[in-house]
Amino acid sequence: MPDREADVRGPRNRHRQPQAMPVTASTATRRWMRRLSILLLYVCVVPLLHALPDAPPVGRVELGAPAQQADATVACMYPMTGRSASYGRDSIVGIRLALEELAQDPDAPRLRVIVDDSRSKASFAVRMAEDFISQDDANILCGMVSSGVGMAVSRLARQQQVIMVGTDHASSRATLEEGHDYYFRVSSDTWTSHAAGARYLKDLQARTGWRKLAFLGPDYEYGRVAWRDLKQALAQHDVQFEQTGTYWPRLYEPDYSLYIQSLLESPPDVLVVALWGGDFTAFLEQARTTRLFEQMRVANFDTGGDYETLVALGDNPPPGLILSARHHVNWPDTELNRSFVARFHAMSGRYPSYSAQGAYAGVLAIARAIRQAGDVTDTRAMISALEGLEIRLPKDPDGFTSYIDPDTHQIVQAQAIGTPVPNDRFPPASVLLGNWRVYDAESLKPSVALIRERRGSPGG
Repeated sequence: MPDREADVRGPRNRHRQPQAMPVTASTATRRWMRRLSILLLYVCVVPLLHALPDAPPVGRVELGAPAQQADATVACMYPMTGRSASYGRDSIVGIRLALEELAQDPDAPRLRVIVDDSRSKASFAVRMAEDFISQDDANILCGMVSSGVGMAVSRLARQQQVIMVGTDHASSRATLEEGHDYYFRVSSDTWTSHAAGARYLKDLQARTGWRKLAFLGPDYEYGRVAWRDLKQALAQHDVQFEQTGTYWPRLYEPDYSLYIQSLLESPPDVLVVALWGGDFTAFLEQARTTRLFEQMRVANFDTGGDYETLVALGDNPPPGLILSARHHVNWPDTELNRSFVARFHAMSGRYPSYSAQGAYAGVLAIARAIRQAGDVTDTRAMISALEGLEIRLPKDPDGFTSYIDPDTHQIVQAQAIGTPVPNDRFPPASVLLGNWRVYDAESLKPSVALIRERRGSPGG
């Protein structure tokens, strides 16, 4: 829908001339009181403002070793402004936690990490990446939340032959159709999440007999690929369904009312949503004012179980939600995950969104690869070190260690899907996910046949 901008400024009168007001004792008193108020503002209020905690960063931040002492410069891009700014904020804390760990290891490489605001704009991020390489001598690019941004910077990385480590954006096309030597990703992608989601829906169909399915996702790279991944995964598991509709709101859409109305007019049994962050929260809030949750179950297999979304649900979440995310504060219940969540809270005063674990994983993976390669400037040795690299992460259940698939350069991880249940262990959230169904990492990898098909290779 086109944007409409109402003029709320009121009528103009270009011809009316201001009239001089007579100066009276009352007028003089008001002027004196106004001056006194301004003086009190500067004397009393401004010092208090300076005493408040620092605001979250909204521009370039440099972490770790200074340039003169660093073994490598890692340049990361995250949104620090707008609706998705919290992902950048939490990613910075995740990076700090990783650097804190590396500082305790005398054999770890000294990393200089630059973080700047991608503004969630692909063209802007590409220019920023070019400047990182040419002006900051960046050895490795990293980060990015929007898949559109991530894909654009990945193409630049291939052109410049610079390694890029994706920590958050999730389009599976980045490692399948457009995968290349220089691109690696250390968080679950849309294929992993929706392969798990397809298995959940198959089990749900066996229990409830659902038949009608609809999909709603953002109208750009991430949403379109998520829908394709879900359809392919459902086909692999022979899940039969009637497609009642697909809905494509723009990224950062403020008003979902038309989509909600359309869903109510032709209700599916299950609605799969691929909105993320503030978009998903806004959709839920608007849908709660209708009968949508009475007529269908709503699932979000990739980002819907994010901690911030759970906080927004309050203590009375809509019925029938099925959610997951790329990291959970309460799963797996391992010492490593408990420690990560506690350290994040101690450093920031809040609990982590899934983006934090991705950024944390990215910095640790880069450091480990540099140690194995011996020199960050040896690009072929770095690629070899990253291919197949194993790294134990907070998301890993006991008995499993994440690793980067040498064929796709995609990290291989388990996925847990749950439903909201009362739980106040991590306030201000009143609910967390429970009733878990866990899908092991190896079973979620794309098959060799699917990889060939997506890449257009012979025999696919």
